Amino acid sequence: MTVWVPLDNGQADLSDYDSFVDGPPHNTFARMRREDPISWTEWDKGKGFWNVTRYEDIWKLNGNYKLLSSARGIRMEDQSYEEYLARRTFQETDPPEHTKTRIKVAGAFTRTVMNQYEDQIRDICKDILDKVLPLQEFDATKEIARQLPMRMLGRIIGLPESDLEWLVSKGDELIANTDPDFTSHLLDRMDTDEFRMMPFNSPAGMELYHYAKDLMHAKEKAGDTEGILHMILRPAKDGTVIKENEFRNFFCLLVAAGNDTTRYSIAAAIHAFSQQPESLQQLREDKDGIWETAPDEIIRWASPTMYFRRTATEDFEMHGKNIRKGDKVLYWFVSGNRDETVFDDPFRVNLYRFPNRHMAFGQGGPHLCLGIWLARLEIKILMQEFCKRVSRVDLNGPIRFLRSNFIGGIKTLPVRIDLI
Repeated sequence: MTVWVPLDNGQADLSDYDSFVDGPPHNTFARMRREDPISWTEWDKGKGFWNVTRYEDIWKLNGNYKLLSSARGIRMEDQSYEEYLARRTFQETDPPEHTKTRIKVAGAFTRTVMNQYEDQIRDICKDILDKVLPLQEFDATKEIARQLPMRMLGRIIGLPESDLEWLVSKGDELIANTDPDFTSHLLDRMDTDEFRMMPFNSPAGMELYHYAKDLMHAKEKAGDTEGILHMILRPAKDGTVIKENEFRNFFCLLVAAGNDTTRYSIAAAIHAFSQQPESLQQLREDKDGIWETAPDEIIRWASPTMYFRRTATEDFEMHGKNIRKGDKVLYWFVSGNRDETVFDDPFRVNLYRFPNRHMAFGQGGPHLCLGIWLARLEIKILMQEFCKRVSRVDLNGPIRFLRSNFIGGIKTLPVRIDLI
């Protein structure tokens, strides 16, 4: 059986956040892959955009940053050049500028460094499950999926545990800025440009920035000059230092992206367990290298970052369509990860799937997610500890998805579990 059946009629408007409230409109993506793989969407709130929906096309274009640039923004929303400069992170730059910034912090996120956190992650997972599983009925997104990345973020950045709940709620306001459950400043309903210079056009950006400044001053006063935040502040080889607004935006990105993508991947895993009960047994049997393949399959299935936008730097033609210089082009990773020409039975979670060249982390281009190894490790260890204790997961009410066409995930996952 499939884990989840898409509900859209095949004609969803990809610019409309409400098209995603029942989950990604996969029937629409499937039709587009078959009939119109480079399609155009008109948008009443900004300039229209091209949609790239086939896996191979996304992979091919994603590596060509000279033709399709990140340096005009990575979301479909329009912004002036002034707004772009005020809000951008290194995600919204191209090599060599992107590479220079990335090198500063990449060493803190390598596989070797992340593996050093394995015992800490396992301790956190055990603590989370010790508290929630005896309840047997709970919201798995809130009580499990949200907790692990939040607490690990605190460990990695060096944040007080008492601040984590507030930080993650502010991160939600940023990255889920189209969902009324997370913010009152909805991107598509704001009638002011008061926050147009803030990350994600959100007042939470300023609150997080003030927090980051105070945090850095406190660390410096205490003589703590190590860690990720200080890496980004150190002068480059040519003596240049990160600008104040760029540091603010980097911190906001770290808080938001460091939580949401892993959270919604873990929620997707628990949802999959409820729909494919055999998956828990497969994990417990621990055969055929399942722990090497299962995390990537969960991430493929979840595809929490549904698209990234690029901007054409020159005219080009693809599949008979003429893309013009300055046009917005969206890579729909969530569609590529369900491409039936690449993934056999893509609407089923196959924990043994190999090879699994999913693109949920932006593979194939210079913007490969820095948190790739941490996300895999967190998902792996959470599943290991969960399957030791839980024999069955059943849905205990309707699931609810984010109102967003950028970040996708199950924001409410009521379950009932049977313990071993």
